Amino acid sequence: MQSFLDVFLHLDRHLEAFLSAHGLWVLALLFVVIFCETGLIVTPFLPGDSLLFAVGSLANTHSQVLSVWMTMLLVFLAATLGDAFNFTTSRRLGDRFLAWDKGRWVKPKHLERTHDFYERHGGRAVILARFAPILRTYVPFVAGVAHMAPRKFLSFNIVGAALWTTTIIGLGYAFGSVPVVKQHFELVVLGIVVISLVPVAWTALRPGRPKQASA
Repeated sequence: MQSFLDVFLHLDRHLEAFLSAHGLWVLALLFVVIFCETGLIVTPFLPGDSLLFAVGSLANTHSQVLSVWMTMLLVFLAATLGDAFNFTTSRRLGDRFLAWDKGRWVKPKHLERTHDFYERHGGRAVILARFAPILRTYVPFVAGVAHMAPRKFLSFNIVGAALWTTTIIGLGYAFGSVPVVKQHFELVVLGIVVISLVPVAWTALRPGRPKQASA
């Protein structure tokens, strides 16, 4: 746990060390992490926003090795394919998986909050959830279980992945190399987490539920 926390709070240093040791294999690592965070409902704990911010900063300081445009494209593909895999799998196996899981991996409270978020925002939830951990992992699952139209989901999925990728990596590229940010990167990471959790907290604390899904 301590090692995971150290990696999480100092992603910039660990990514830089990985890039120095393995070169562009850092992109493969990035693809796997983002795909798993968005595509597998059992790994919502993986870093998303903080990882994208860190890799954006890395693309700035090591632009001769790591292209920011290549990085954005790769993350876009990983995020889009991850959500698509999550959605497709849940359409086919979602109900059976939940019956088998019995709350061991998928926490009922997380799924309930995600369902509330999905009901309030419908298809827009697929886009909005990109910027919120936990929701980012569970909204495609809920959309699949609810049998959202695949073409509709795909369109929201692509738009959400593009906005999330360009926004977070772009912020990291623009501000990640600023001295005060580099010196206090762990505080920046915690700030990103707090800000990204606002939609989750708002959904959990907002009174009342809609009677019917808008999706």
